[in-house]
Amino acid sequence: MSKFGELINEKYPLLLAFFINDEEKVDSGLNPILKDVAAAIGDKGRVIKIDVHKNNKISEALRIKVLPTLMIYKTGEMVWRQSGEQDANTLIGLMKEYLD
Repeated sequence: MSKFGELINEKYPLLLAFFINDEEKVDSGLNPILKDVAAAIGDKGRVIKIDVHKNNKISEALRIKVLPTLMIYKTGEMVWRQSGEQDANTLIGLMKEYLD
């Protein structure tokens, strides 16, 4: 969890996408959306996917119940959280709100 603390304490906005890696499921559409967000933000922010099965402690600590759950952190503070998929334009707009 200390690495997580270091990660969210950066001054740039960080979009976390909590998901489950299900090989039986065809791509849910989350990957292309997150790639679009990352491309639009560039080096002014970060987008990170977190598999809840591989990161149980963080997922439990943050009370992830619905997947995907998306969060934006900036300087150690959660500034936005939403469960369910969002479109790329919405996420890009939200991330831009927190750019310096």
